[in-house]
Amino acid sequence: MNSEALHPAGAGPDATALRFGYGTNGLADLRLDDALTLLADLGYDGLGLTLDHMHLDPLAPDLAARTRRLAHRLDQLGLTVTVETGARYVLDPRRKHGPALLDPDPDDRARRVDLLIRAVRVAADLGAHAVHCFSGTPPAGTDEDTAWKRLAEALDPVLDAATTAGVPLAIEPEPGHLLATLADFHRLRRTLGDPQLLGLTLDIGHCQCLEPLPPADCVRAAAPWLRHVQIEDMRRGVHEHLPFGDGEIDFPPVLAALAATGYQGLTVVELPRHSHAGPHFAELSLPYLRHAAAPSQGSTP
Repeated sequence: MNSEALHPAGAGPDATALRFGYGTNGLADLRLDDALTLLADLGYDGLGLTLDHMHLDPLAPDLAARTRRLAHRLDQLGLTVTVETGARYVLDPRRKHGPALLDPDPDDRARRVDLLIRAVRVAADLGAHAVHCFSGTPPAGTDEDTAWKRLAEALDPVLDAATTAGVPLAIEPEPGHLLATLADFHRLRRTLGDPQLLGLTLDIGHCQCLEPLPPADCVRAAAPWLRHVQIEDMRRGVHEHLPFGDGEIDFPPVLAALAATGYQGLTVVELPRHSHAGPHFAELSLPYLRHAAAPSQGSTP
């Protein structure tokens, strides 16, 4: 188990030096080892690894053996990792992010649960900080109470697996999903009885898109539950992941707030729709973030 996985996000009064990663869903045209080498060469601290057909396929044979080889390679390169489960078509080639935890068919829900449990095992074997997940969108005609009941019931076995593995599950509020806001996260947390291993993935762009609080205030409000952070630029009311500088976010206050929480995980650049130029944006993003973070952690770009 990664000893940092359960480090309280708000521990200690001193600012923590932030560690930056890049999401492999933004490097989908690269072989996984090429992506890892690129990120290490650019100076990233780690990566958000999306389990997908091109990058550690979670459904292909010999997953455990492939995971062991990857763990060795990450160790060679000095990279840390968070496991992400947002692959668009890994379970269903016709339905984006399907099947979901909210689907009416229990067998379909079970397929998503199985994927998340596989992700927990992969994360444990990689020494990952957390496993990221999301609720999904309620199917047409599903009433709200039913949707929340399905979500809570589906996550029970995943949280059991996470507890056994000692790896936090970090659910992401996603615009358009059942669980879309920080308030929704707290509703789920209370419904499940505030399990220790249920944490939060905070996407900074999503805060700009739809939260009532500014992004820096969202970071402070989310601090006790932070287990994973995604970052990109975004505009108010528009769910479009943008390269840094193309949106409306003022990043120095956001990164200062994040450093002040004592957050121990990765802050991962999330630009999946810019994968066609992934190496270019990976090269640009890290110096931008280091420069924006410099006032908060005393570093130089």
